[in-house]
Amino acid sequence: MVEGITRPGGFIQGKVSSPVSQVSVKAMMSVQSSTISSWMARALFTSERTFWREMRREAVRADPLAEAQGQLWEGQSLVSSTLNMDYPVIFEVERIYYPVLAAVGIMVNLVAIVILSRGKCGLSKCITRYLVAMAVADLTVVIIEVILKRINNIYLPVNFLFITPICALKLVTKIAALDCSVWFTVAFTFDRFVAICCQNLKPKFCTQRTASVVVGTVCVLGCLRSIPFYFMYEPQLIINNVPYFCIETAAYYNSPLWAAYEWFDSILTPLLPIFFILLFNALTVKHIIMSNIVRRALLSNMDNHDDPETESRKKSMILLFTLSGNFILLWLTYVVHSLSWRVKNYNYTDKYYSNPIYINQQTGYMLQLLSSCTNTCIYGLTQRKFREELKNGVKYLFTLNGILCK
Repeated sequence: MVEGITRPGGFIQGKVSSPVSQVSVKAMMSVQSSTISSWMARALFTSERTFWREMRREAVRADPLAEAQGQLWEGQSLVSSTLNMDYPVIFEVERIYYPVLAAVGIMVNLVAIVILSRGKCGLSKCITRYLVAMAVADLTVVIIEVILKRINNIYLPVNFLFITPICALKLVTKIAALDCSVWFTVAFTFDRFVAICCQNLKPKFCTQRTASVVVGTVCVLGCLRSIPFYFMYEPQLIINNVPYFCIETAAYYNSPLWAAYEWFDSILTPLLPIFFILLFNALTVKHIIMSNIVRRALLSNMDNHDDPETESRKKSMILLFTLSGNFILLWLTYVVHSLSWRVKNYNYTDKYYSNPIYINQQTGYMLQLLSSCTNTCIYGLTQRKFREELKNGVKYLFTLNGILCK
């Protein structure tokens, strides 16, 4: 039995039949553990799924005995050649982009949660509940996807976060958090639609209790919907009986049920949310235009033309349209690429990292994750009382720092 590294599904088998093969494989596996860790981290950084898929194709082409004797891998030379590859430009961008995104995302979402939770921004409790929920979901995305996955894959050596169950759990948590963030945006949009266009439903629906129920329901459904993805993966490597990394199972590619679920997932997030956001915003704009025409006609004969109702609606709509537009624009690249991937089924290898389609894919991911960090900036640009609370918080920190330094 070969000790150390085995690959499920025939990549490097755990049992070798011939004595010659056993000696060759053991010699091949004599690479220092630190080198193996660097190699695996490098493989993960250069797109874990496509790297191992390409290696598996090469292994299939080779004779099994030749593979076991090390003619395919040639021991440490493969490791050295892998480590000496030049990073594509898009990877160099990601090395800078994700740490900056993590630092900004953690800070702005925490600031938004603290300020909005104080309830002094001039927003209703219902709106505040949705905005706080969105900030919490965005913060979770930044922690799970940006820090624990992207930055961990790029900068840190192989650690417990690469163990297959934890790797799969990170994916499930990220999907659930993204779903919650997206559908909180839809819920907020619908809430504003009801508040402006459906006055009869406003007293019942636009309340803090209803917002809490909606937020809780979205969280539960998001978690339940993401559970199947946990069973989509198998280990890429097994080191000392510990499974590492995640790669899709054969059933994921061959099962019609998984294909149907993937299409359902694409429709549910984000195609359906985008449709609802555009629909509710269009209906809201139509109602506002018609209402403003009537109100101007009624107020045209009055000396005092100040209209608090119109001003309140204006502020609410600026916030609504800015949040909705930001979400759609930052998700658009990802959506377009996801649809083209379904149609064309690209399989990338290291030869294609400079391909515009691959760059478009990675850019879509970066913009999608950026949407988890922009809401606080929108609040600051559109809400005067939010800016005031932020200034007060900064002044308090400086005052406290001055007291502690005395």
